[in-house]
Order: sequence, then C-alpha cells, then structure tokens
Amino acid sequence: MQRPERSDGRFTAARSRQALHRVCASVGIDDRDAEPIKLTVNAVYRLPHAGAIVRIATSRAMHHRVEKVVQVARWLADHGMPAVRLLPGVPAPVRVDDYVATIWCDAGAGDADPGDADPGDADPGDADPGDADPGDADPGDADPGDADPGAVRSAHALATILRRLHALEPPEPPLPAWDPLDDVRRRLDDAEGLVPRDRTFLEGLVSRVEEALGAVRYELPRSVIHGDAHLGNLIHSAAGEILICDFDATCHGPAEWDLVPVALGPLRFGRPPAASAELARAYGFDVTAWDGFPALRAVRELKLVTSVVPMLASRPSAAAQFAVRLDSLRSGADHAVWTLYR
Repeated sequence: MQRPERSDGRFTAARSRQALHRVCASVGIDDRDAEPIKLTVNAVYRLPHAGAIVRIATSRAMHHRVEKVVQVARWLADHGMPAVRLLPGVPAPVRVDDYVATIWCDAGAGDADPGDADPGDADPGDADPGDADPGDADPGDADPGDADPGAVRSAHALATILRRLHALEPPEPPLPAWDPLDDVRRRLDDAEGLVPRDRTFLEGLVSRVEEALGAVRYELPRSVIHGDAHLGNLIHSAAGEILICDFDATCHGPAEWDLVPVALGPLRFGRPPAASAELARAYGFDVTAWDGFPALRAVRELKLVTSVVPMLASRPSAAAQFAVRLDSLRSGADHAVWTLYR
C-alpha cells in the first residue's frame, strides 16, 4: 500500500502545484490541466495547453545552478546540438517568491526523462530517470528500459551526442569546473528530516570519497561534459529525434564522468548490460575497464543516495528508498539492487 504524502514537508505535491500556478501566472502561461511528471528533486509538469514543460527547483541549495542551465541551453541551441530548447518568449529563468523555474518546449513523445536525476547528478537527482523533465540535474538514477533493443539504440545515440558535446569549444563565459561533491554538501546542508546518525555517516563518506577521487588519473581529455548522462536524460521527440536534456550538472571536466551513469545501471539497478556495452563500443572507451572507475562509481553512488535529502520529509516513498540505499552504503553491499526514487 502506498504511504500518504506528509503535509509537513517543504515541497509536497500540493505546494508544488501552488508554485506552478504562481510561476505560470507570472509569465502568462496557461497551467490548466497541468500533468505532474515528477515530484522528486525537482517538480516537473507538462502543460498541455501551452505545449510546455515547467521545471521548478525544489531545493534552495540548487538555485544557483539555474542561470547556468539557461546558458548551456542557449549555447547548445547555437551549435545545433540535439537538445531540448527553452520556450521562446518567456523569461529564463523565472523567479517568483522563493521559487526558481525554467520553461521548456515540450518535445512531444517524451519516451525518456529530460532531466531529473539528481540527479541527479542525479538525480533527480539525480537523480532519477523516469518521465519527462527537460532540465533537471540531479544525478539521476538507472536508465529505464535497459532490457529492450530501444535502450541499446538510445545508448548508441547517447554516445554520439557525447562525442559531439566533448568536441565542442567551451562557451563564454566559462562553465564551472567539475566539482562532483559540491552538490552533495549543499544538499546535506539543506537536508529535511535527515537524522543525526545518517548525517554523520554521509559527511564521513564524503571525505573518504573525496580522498579517493584525488588519486584518480584520467585518460580522456577534459571538455564540456553533460554531468548526468544517463539514458533517462534522453527524449525521443514526436519527430523521431533523440534529444538530450538536464543541464544542471553540465560543466568543464573529465569526459570519463559522462560514461559512468550508464555503466552503473547493471551494477546498482539490475539492468542487463547491453546498453552499457553499446555505450562503451560506440563512444570508444570502456569506463568500467579503467582503473579510475571504482572512485567515480563511489562518487556517483553518493550523489544518487543524497539527491533526495532536501525533501525527505515531503516524500515518504523517496525516504523509504533513501533508507535502502543508505543501508547498502553503510554495510558495503556493493551489489544491493536499488529502485527508482518516486
């Protein structure tokens, strides 16, 4: 039986719907019949009467990333990259009261999640693949549909997009340098309902993961990286084009990082390995065979666990999965299977 949503959290479903109305009213967009797509690390809604997707940052700790998301979206559009586009004719971002939002063109079919991972990093989270969110950064979660041939085709498309992205000249002004634990620390500082014992454990784990990360020697050139490149951050548009989304984690950093999320699917989410193998083949680098992979895997897993800490009191279902993930890190259960945050 699904547990009821708590009413004492900062960003319950009811409060996110009120925020959506305020955001849409401020720019004159019709929010009637809004369809909630995801209410985790970011609140994401489809607006059927406006042909738009609205994404509202739920954690104040992540508000600083929204201006960068807008910069990246415009830069990718200028280069003709297959990516989601901001809705023309409206401000970007939109700021109303304490809310920060971005509004995107609805690509159409929406077979995959345009951006929640943190997830992202991610997710979501993302976090956290799943429906359709055109700009969420949190680390994401596992890639949906990994067992079918469509997932292999998506992995091939992702490899193609990443190779193009990694070859681009960086934009001006420069993007921030890769700092994968910054969002983890910010979320811990903005935690909602995190008990002291869990906070102490996570803070200690951050320090250990950071130390291991400092010893990594990279093989690929540094470039602009997506930062949360899982299959859930691809959208299959109504026109048949595969688009990438979720630019919250986009930065300048090691290309290897963009190959980690899909590789983690079989290891943490019980996905068949076909998509991961195709990404490695099509990109030309198998990140799992590289000696730096264990350290980057630990970073990704830490991000996937902590992506929901700002909303633990608001979303009991996410809090339950958070406990499962945290227990597996605490016990060292490297092969414990996780499920998606909902």
